[in-house]
Amino acid sequence: MRAFLRNRAVRRAAGTAGTLFGVAVFVFVMLRAIPGNQITAGLGTEAAALTPAQQAALERYYGLDRPLVAQFFAWLGNMFTGNFGYSARNQQSVLDLTLRSLPVTAELAVLSILLALLIGVPLGMLAASRPNAARDALGQVVSLAGLSIPAFLLATTLLSVFAASFGFNPNGQGFATLAEDPLLNLRQMVLPALVLGFGIAAPILRTTRAAVLEVRSEDFVRTARAKGVPERRLQVRHVLGNALVPIVTMTGLQFGYLLGGAVVVEQIFSVPGIGRQVLLGIQQKEYAVVQSTVLVIALAFVLVNLLTDVLYRVIDPRVRAS
Repeated sequence: MRAFLRNRAVRRAAGTAGTLFGVAVFVFVMLRAIPGNQITAGLGTEAAALTPAQQAALERYYGLDRPLVAQFFAWLGNMFTGNFGYSARNQQSVLDLTLRSLPVTAELAVLSILLALLIGVPLGMLAASRPNAARDALGQVVSLAGLSIPAFLLATTLLSVFAASFGFNPNGQGFATLAEDPLLNLRQMVLPALVLGFGIAAPILRTTRAAVLEVRSEDFVRTARAKGVPERRLQVRHVLGNALVPIVTMTGLQFGYLLGGAVVVEQIFSVPGIGRQVLLGIQQKEYAVVQSTVLVIALAFVLVNLLTDVLYRVIDPRVRAS
């Protein structure tokens, strides 16, 4: 039995289940701590004119008349059967909404990560090649800018400049998925991906710089240089290859963050992603939408971390041996 419990897969599954349960409890409690409910959100000031009988009828309709514990486990049980709830505002099931919005956010996250890697990794290696020199200062300036400029400020600035100066605002049109219109979809995704990618490039740049500097001080790098290994091959194969684990770690964390943390950018650029779905659900006090969507985001984050763990074993033989 002990050997079974020590099994890595079992421990990982137990940890995942515990994390998701904790997220479910947290979002359930926090939603009900916010003043108001679905009735007041839907009726506004007219909710004050409801008679006690009407109030009771609406509470039964939304399931608000039951104890909180019963509400929680009823929702959680429905999740296991694929019933994520229903959105009265959209007149659709939450599952259908999530299946439509999750691929949009995933596409935005992938494009943002690619841009972040294209910016962060080369600049990080460039900064590490000459510590305390001009190129290192350039890398520090870029990383500081990425960390300090708020995403909403950069997003609104880019949107205003491109729309006013170049007449470029494809997000003003109806959103097109990649399958419907690939060209329009990429045009609608380029600015939000650039905003998110620039912010993510900063920690990737810093991680790359620190990891490359650490690897460059190792004996095997000096030995390879003494043997006459070409500098470009040395930097790419020996230095960057051995510095990939922390870079992959940071990339995985940032990708997981993007799945639920791109709310502001999605709202500014009118991208119908999963973060915007949560935001609209909170505004309308649609408990089922927020609870189920946040749980899906948490599951996606866990799966990204699991994939990152698998990549460790592919990249570093020492991890496979452990």
